[in-house]
Amino acid sequence: MSDYPLKPLRLGTRRSRLAMAQSGQVAEAVHRVIGRPVELVEITTYGDTSREHLAQIGGTGVFVTALRDALLRGEVDFAVHSLKDLPTTQPADLVLAAVPVREDPRDVIVARDALKFTDLPRGARIGTGSPRRAAQLNAYARSHGLDIETVPIRGNVDTRIGYIHDGELDAVVLAAAGLSRIGRIDEVTDFLSVDTVLPAPGQGALAIECAADNAELIVALGELDDPLTRAAVTAERSLLAALEAGCSAPVGALADLLADGQIVKEMRLRAVVGTTDGTRTVQMSTTGPVPETYDQATALGRELATEMLAQGAAGLMGERAQ
Repeated sequence: MSDYPLKPLRLGTRRSRLAMAQSGQVAEAVHRVIGRPVELVEITTYGDTSREHLAQIGGTGVFVTALRDALLRGEVDFAVHSLKDLPTTQPADLVLAAVPVREDPRDVIVARDALKFTDLPRGARIGTGSPRRAAQLNAYARSHGLDIETVPIRGNVDTRIGYIHDGELDAVVLAAAGLSRIGRIDEVTDFLSVDTVLPAPGQGALAIECAADNAELIVALGELDDPLTRAAVTAERSLLAALEAGCSAPVGALADLLADGQIVKEMRLRAVVGTTDGTRTVQMSTTGPVPETYDQATALGRELATEMLAQGAAGLMGERAQ
């Protein structure tokens, strides 16, 4: 960054409290690594302004397109996304320069009276805007004799938790990582095991994106990249792409590392597809060597997706994304 040592880098971010918090954390990290000041440039996306449910407006890319347009127009130097919001197809003129260390990928419950999921009363109303969460919660409830109703909701964290305080809902489901980044993790009443609810592909991870022709910035941002996180989320997103499912589809996936003591031995990829009412699911897993290349990581996801499609996964996703 020798040409303009004092010129701030412009970081494009959504305006939401969560986006601003995670972008601010990345800005600090970039400043530490590069030594240049970073200024946040707030950008409003369609996903922020639309009042429709994410499943209705397509989910895929609704929080991303405006940020990418700003990058391509040169209005910002790089952008920070929640990785689970990114479409699986990467534009040729943009590059994911870094995928930092992933936060807790789990989903959590925030419930009235500090209740855990399994302690909720019969007929409990649980708010979520995610078909994936609804599918898995309903499937778990059916198999464990619980009586719940999943209610579609939208809005920021304050709005969603507000539904509990005003008595409209008994609980809401949120991402642990998001609550952690805005300093509200202590409001969680139950962390949902990934054996109960698999997270969205890429959940808990951030993506730092910049123009593909900005080689100097790509190298600098690469200092924040975590190879194991990148391998895991690449496998998860490869599975999502192979299922031809958008990021609002009822698909859960998590790649994690299997270690023998301090030595990482293998990567396990688990995935689930289900109808939102929880009546039918396809859940499978595969284990292989820790991917060392992009192609190896994508192969892991593709292979598991192929097995799931053979078990009827396509018919459970509703209208498949094109």
